[in-house]
Amino acid sequence: MAEKIVSPGVFTNEVDQSFLPAGVQAIGAAVIGPTQKGPAGIPTIVSSYSEFVNIFGAKFTSGSGAVENSYKYLTNYAAQEYLKYADTLTVVRIMAGTYGPATSVVSASTSTGLVAAFADNLLITSSSVGGAHVFGTETDDEFQITVAGTEFRFIAANPLGGLPANTSTTFYHNTGSDTADYLDQLVPAINTAAIGVAAYDGATHISITASSAGTDGNTISIDTGSGTTFSDIVTLAGGTNTTTTKNVFTLTTLADGADQNSDGSEGVNNVLTNGSDNNIRWEVSSVNNAKGTFNLLLRRGDDTIKRKAIIEQYVNLSLDPNSTDYISRRIGDQFNTLRDSGGNDPFLQLTGDFVNRSKYVRVTVHENTYNYLDSNGNIRDASLSGSLPSLGSGSFSGGSNGNVKHPQKFYSEISDNNVQGYDPDADVSGSTAYSDAIKLLKNQDEYDINLITVPGLVDDKHGTTIGELVQMCEDRSDCFAIIDPILYDGGISSAVAKAEARDSNYAAMYWPWVKIPDTDLGRNVWVPASTVIPSVYAFNDRVAAPWFAPAGLNRGGIDIAVQTERKLTHANRDTLYESNVNPIATFPNAGVTVFGQKTLQKKSSALDRVNVRRLLIAAKKFIASTTKFLIFENNTAATRNRFLSIVNPYFENVQQRQGLYAFKVVMDESNNTPDVIDRNTMVGQIFLQPAKAAEFIIIDFNILPTGAAFPE
Repeated sequence: MAEKIVSPGVFTNEVDQSFLPAGVQAIGAAVIGPTQKGPAGIPTIVSSYSEFVNIFGAKFTSGSGAVENSYKYLTNYAAQEYLKYADTLTVVRIMAGTYGPATSVVSASTSTGLVAAFADNLLITSSSVGGAHVFGTETDDEFQITVAGTEFRFIAANPLGGLPANTSTTFYHNTGSDTADYLDQLVPAINTAAIGVAAYDGATHISITASSAGTDGNTISIDTGSGTTFSDIVTLAGGTNTTTTKNVFTLTTLADGADQNSDGSEGVNNVLTNGSDNNIRWEVSSVNNAKGTFNLLLRRGDDTIKRKAIIEQYVNLSLDPNSTDYISRRIGDQFNTLRDSGGNDPFLQLTGDFVNRSKYVRVTVHENTYNYLDSNGNIRDASLSGSLPSLGSGSFSGGSNGNVKHPQKFYSEISDNNVQGYDPDADVSGSTAYSDAIKLLKNQDEYDINLITVPGLVDDKHGTTIGELVQMCEDRSDCFAIIDPILYDGGISSAVAKAEARDSNYAAMYWPWVKIPDTDLGRNVWVPASTVIPSVYAFNDRVAAPWFAPAGLNRGGIDIAVQTERKLTHANRDTLYESNVNPIATFPNAGVTVFGQKTLQKKSSALDRVNVRRLLIAAKKFIASTTKFLIFENNTAATRNRFLSIVNPYFENVQQRQGLYAFKVVMDESNNTPDVIDRNTMVGQIFLQPAKAAEFIIIDFNILPTGAAFPE
């Protein structure tokens, strides 16, 4: 094995013994390119075109320039066609330069401030009242205090003249004659009533303050009673209200760029003006302070207050991290950061604890709102009650777009000056963005794909990036690239030159461009072949298998295409096919059809055909995925037989389904010798005779004289 083996894994080798003398079902594709919105640089799996649109947006922007803007989003056309016949598609949105998501902070407003306060010396010793008067020694000797309508009456235990006539009042008795004794009883009585807070210095002075903050305490009045000479009515004063805004959590769009910003505002008749169905806004409702819960709605940016277009709804959210309804747990808080961008080994670093369940936003809970509730669902601290978000709604802002270059025109004017995707000479960051995406997809353990396309990039203008794409497929050895040779309105010779400059059986080139209808625009548009060829592969795999040729009138039809950029003659097809460019031809009563299935391999062998290469890709994926459990098992006959019991039935099935003429799998003592075993290696050999497509049907017509015998 030429490759140095360091880390444990399943390794496969190919020995191509099919050179000629001179003379499993598809896993899914990946598409790289600009989209209207969505996460940038993050491989994302979609399972339908409607899901693609929800995440990555529509083909074009409405209004002026809609036609021209459509070419920004060749990615959409590729996704739409491929997902007609396939179940999954991995999408990597390209943005370059400075870009980022939109955010919106959800806050709580609370009223706080100084409590209302009354000055000291509300009551003083009896010596200040009538001189030598000693409380409790005279007839009708009493005083009362009324706070907010509640009476507190004090009398002597045995006053002269007996008890007052009004005995329904709560009486506070004391056997002593010192006013201080009565005041000692007054303080807890007021505090128990929860209408104020009384403080007493134990001798002469008492103060009363409101029990809660703000100016409402200023409505409390104190009447110092009857039967004494110090009767007075006083109203508490000095309370102040202040409003404090506390950030509770931040919502961040999963999509990067400005298209997720809600630029609408609630105007006349409660209509959101200038909004867009690509925008979103949030609304907090049903705040329950007692339970510590609230509801969060995500609404479409162009809805109305009376007719809300709710796209997601979360009920009874909590700020308690221990709750099953904790907002981060219900919505999600994870995001990826691209590290080592532009380097040799870019990777995504995941931040956050809870998987994103929302399709539109993630949440970041602010530190000062943690632990609002205890494990029993009770408010830990009354001062935290203001941590719940306030009722209301808000928009997103701050999203920034990258600087990926798009063409200005397309329809009938696609030229050298209207390079698709990005201009590598003027936009280095665009080139880096594509390169990072390709390098990310190189990780076959993370991204299970078997086909990749980059619609909008052509080998003639983006050769470096195309080269990286092909190299990635070769490094993975389980993925195949679809390549466009040249821009629209190029010549056959230019297409041939680009094919002849490549040599790989992990890529194929198709030409010319095709015109397809766009129902959204209401007209036909030109698209490069890489936009629609993945759909042909998907159809082939659905009705047949990867080891059948995705070409010809049975499986190679591009049913959506209405015409080709150039109508190829048979001689044109010969020129292209001889140089490994797969022609897209038009046939009467058959439509636009792929009429070739060559890889870009220069040397003639079985692997210069797409169906054989894809047979090997399917087999490799099956073996690698189904035999991983054998790693770290002992290299014994039992383990090797387990391998054979998996692999042999697979190839028998492929053979029955016309993918192989014959096969043989060897994994025994003959190739697992003691020295091989001592290197902690288990070796197997697989011999395949792949089925070949009948690309050339040759019929010999033999003209015999009358009466001649036919040969046996």
